[in-house]
Formats: sequence, structure tokens, C-alpha cells
Amino acid sequence: MSRADRFLRACKKQSVDCTPVWLMRQAGRYLNEYQEIRKKISFMELCKNPELACEVSLQPIRRFELDAAIIFSDLLVPVEAMGVEMDIIEQKGPVIFDPIRSKAAVDKLPLFEPEEETAYLLESIRLLDKELGGKVPVIGFAGAPFTIASYMVEGSHSRNYLYIKGLIYNQPATYDALMSKLCANLIGYLNAQINAGAKAVQVFDTWAGCLSPGDYEKHVLPYTRRVIEGITDKSVPVIHYLNGNPALLDVLGQVGADIISLDWRVYLDEAWQKVGKEFGVQGNLDPAILFANPEEVENRVKDILTRANNQPGHVFNLGHGILPNTPVENVELLINAVHKYSKR
Repeated sequence: MSRADRFLRACKKQSVDCTPVWLMRQAGRYLNEYQEIRKKISFMELCKNPELACEVSLQPIRRFELDAAIIFSDLLVPVEAMGVEMDIIEQKGPVIFDPIRSKAAVDKLPLFEPEEETAYLLESIRLLDKELGGKVPVIGFAGAPFTIASYMVEGSHSRNYLYIKGLIYNQPATYDALMSKLCANLIGYLNAQINAGAKAVQVFDTWAGCLSPGDYEKHVLPYTRRVIEGITDKSVPVIHYLNGNPALLDVLGQVGADIISLDWRVYLDEAWQKVGKEFGVQGNLDPAILFANPEEVENRVKDILTRANNQPGHVFNLGHGILPNTPVENVELLINAVHKYSKR
């Protein structure tokens, strides 16, 4: 079996010769070659430069035997496409300069045309797909509606999510209007990425873990499902990642994704049982383990593979994005260990 087929076959719960592996944020700050580019250009400028975005997406593929390439971009690209002024500030992260907290502000948000407002991202995907030449597939991605809405309403990272929760509890019509508009935009955005060459897509809900199961089921899950159902090409696998709340595993099967991506706060085998064996799973090594000694890294890889038990549908990944300053030699060790110890 070729490396080109491994990831997509696993996403479709088909047999593979070994477990495929890719890493969230695999193009990033732990690589010296990425840092060299970033010395000359800001993060958002890099996202908007198709040639450089393609280059940094290729960097980990050149270094490691990864089974997929994820396009270099950011969750908040659709927010800027909607005319919301924002930036990603060093050491602080995303900042929305005028948070969306009223019905009037929501009503002003447009439905955007991806081929126009995010043309640079689509060109990056086309370039990456061409450069890879079928070596491995390209993964596109978007934030889930709740995570995007949370950034837009909170204005930046939050510890207590009071503004977005306040919108849910005190202005439900405004919340629904915002989420519905985001759903429409994200559906077009993901379909455009697929049309540009993405062979799979991941929908990240990095903030939904702040909710109780009841609030998640009522106020988040229907919108995420709407986005996933809106993907036109049903042959394209959809991965859904939700961070930080194992209590939600029982309902994640209802979201409509092919693969449920797990963080490290659960045992993979127990989580898979809760999600449902009819789905694939992705994960779920703690990114901090990559700072441990090589023997510990290898042992943790073996444990996750043992729990997966070579069942069809497992894609190895971290439980969240790779951390800055991660030792590159441990990244290589992880990838090689996954392939070695999962060989069928």
C-alpha cells in the first residue's frame, strides 16, 4: 500500500498496512525552517501568501514520513472574510477589535464568497496539492461555528466564556442568528477548500469543552451538524475535533463526522467505545509527552496503539496542536514508532 492511500483509507475505516499519522499544527514553531520564514513576515501575512503558506505546509512532509499534509492557515480566516477587524498578536493570540455582541452587529455580517474573500487560501491548497503530486493528501479545515462565534463575541481567548454564554442564555435569537450566519459561511468555505484540492477536512471545536452536556446538545451540536451535512462531496472524510470535555463523547457521534478526534484526557479505547465503533477516531497523545525522554515517548505511542488494537479507523495524532520548542528528534521518533509498531 502506498503512503498516499493510508490516511484516506483509515478515515473510511478500510484496511491499512500501518496506522497513518499526522500532527495538528505540524507546520509551525518547532521547525527552524518555519522560524526563518516567520522572522520576515507576520502570521497573517504568511497565511495570505500562497507560495509561503504552501512552503511551510510542505516543510514537515519533507522532514518526516507523515501521511497527510494540512494546509497552513488559521481558524479566524472566515472572521476576517466577514469584515470583522482582527489580528493575531505575538504572545497573545487572536484579537477581535470590535466584538460582536448585539443583533445589529450580527445583522451587518455578510455572507462571503470564498473564491473572492479567501482566494489566497484556496490558491495555497491548489499549490500544495500540485507540489505534493499525490504523495500524501491535503487536509483542509475550519473552526466549528461555536468556536468561531466565541472568538467573535469574547474578543480573544477567555477563561470563563461569560460573553458567549450570556448571548446563549440572555439573547438566544441573536445567538441563533450569529450561528446560522456562520454555518452558511463555513459550509461554503469548506466546500471551496474541497474544490481546490483538499481530500479531507477537519472541523475544530476547540472551545465547546467549556459547556455542560445539556448546553452542548442544545446550543452547539445542531449547528456543527448543519455545517458537516452541508459538505457537498460526501466521499470526502470529515474529522471533528472537540477539546476538553470527555463528558461530551457520548453525543459526538451525532455530529455527522466520519472521524472523531480525541484529546489526551481520555483513554483511546474507552473513548472509542463511547463515541461508537461505527466511527473512526483520531489521536490522542498529550503534546507535552514529546518533551519526555525517547523511551517514554515510544512507550506512550505503544500504549495508544495497543488500545486501538489495529482496528480499522484509527488515525494517530496528538490530542491538540504540537507545542513550540518541541524537540524535532522526538517528533521523528513518534512518527516512525507509529508506523513500526502498528505494521499489519
